[in-house]
Amino acid sequence: MGSREVSNQDWQGKRVTVAGLGVSGIPAAKVLHGLGAVVTVVNDGDDERSRAQAAELEAQGITVRLGDGATLPESTELIVTTPGWKPGKPLFIAAAEAGVPVWGDVELAWRLRGSDAAPWLAVTGTNGKTTTVRMLASILEAAGLRTAAVGNIGVSLLDAVLGDEKYDVLAVELSSYQLHWAPSLRAHSAAVLNLAPDHLDWHGSMEAYVADKGRIYEGNRIACVYNAAEKATEDLVREADVEEGCRAIGFTLATPGPSQLGVVDGILVDRAFVTNRQKQAQELAEVTDVNPPAPHNIANALAAAALARAFGVEPAAVRDGLRAFCPDPHRIEHVADVAQVAYIDDSKATNTHAAEASLAAYDPIVWIAGGLAKGATFDELVMGAAGRLRGVVLIGRDRALIREALARHAPEVPVVDLDRTDTGAMSEAVREAARLARPGDTVLMAPACASMDMFVNYNKRGEAFADAVRALAAESA
Repeated sequence: MGSREVSNQDWQGKRVTVAGLGVSGIPAAKVLHGLGAVVTVVNDGDDERSRAQAAELEAQGITVRLGDGATLPESTELIVTTPGWKPGKPLFIAAAEAGVPVWGDVELAWRLRGSDAAPWLAVTGTNGKTTTVRMLASILEAAGLRTAAVGNIGVSLLDAVLGDEKYDVLAVELSSYQLHWAPSLRAHSAAVLNLAPDHLDWHGSMEAYVADKGRIYEGNRIACVYNAAEKATEDLVREADVEEGCRAIGFTLATPGPSQLGVVDGILVDRAFVTNRQKQAQELAEVTDVNPPAPHNIANALAAAALARAFGVEPAAVRDGLRAFCPDPHRIEHVADVAQVAYIDDSKATNTHAAEASLAAYDPIVWIAGGLAKGATFDELVMGAAGRLRGVVLIGRDRALIREALARHAPEVPVVDLDRTDTGAMSEAVREAARLARPGDTVLMAPACASMDMFVNYNKRGEAFADAVRALAAESA
């Protein structure tokens, strides 16, 4: 704890501006205030919820400025920002001109961790982060290690590094936003699962998005884990400035080469962390130990296994951890079989890359898709899935973009276009999908779009789908 005492002295009287209320801004403000910093919170919004949050902070002696997130408070020495604030905001431009550094909550947690802090096994990627981190935590727990799944996954990193519980290792999910504002982060080992266009409105370009993802490899000590099927992830490893002796470890759904993990005859195998990787492979688990055993989820399991093995975890713990893992809801979740048709909820497929992975796992498919496209295009997705589609039901504001792609690349596939964006549209979508489906088919709700045009979030969209399927099942009983 000695380093934390030094940190307290360092923070005494330091004038810190916290940008944004919310799940990371409020804890950051409280922690900094507790360390003796003079904290001012600035927030764009001035609604009822913001005023309630501000009152709570002000009662503790923290200054809050609502409705003004653009002006740099006088004498600010440091800004700590919530992840969602875009780099181009006037506050950050003013900070750059004044020479004031900007950290995210991840950077703050990294700087405040104790000298005996647990090492971080870090995961990023466009899709699969949460599942991989939770798989990794399950494997680490199976190995008898004290761990937690933290970061972008919902558990605050600040709580993890400053709390009373002592961990052996942390499984850390990091978004591109968080990595952008974490310049000094140095993980034990890290993985980039995949890269596809996403959040380009925040980053400004695909190049900037990829560069922020690549920050996760900087200073890695043991292993940089990459996706052998995506050269761009390997390129990030090559470009990273890592510690001497850090290794590049690939994962693949094919037979692995040396320094890779992969799949052989239904077995997940390790040719990276074995004595003679030129000639030997270590069995880790069976494909059937992965839940669900869809191709992209097997890739997640291999990435988690690679990070665990980099930390010295034995093969049996990889198997036991994967067997014990239970996926979060709305991630290729089997809801029910109705009239010999399987209904799958993958509401978490909020972009084309995630939907592509989901569509690749089933055949034939009645696809429910649509929502907020976030600037995405759908031609490549539709071309890849066209041969698997029995029919398509479209919902949501930007459904016309998918309809047009279907007309270009799958004109023979029947399409139902639901011209309504109220929440009741999901019930009609499920009924239309049931009408198109035949015994043995899969009705797959993998929207390839965000949910906020019709639902509060993807969880509510998934729940609406599951409710509609259960109602259909009750009628068919």
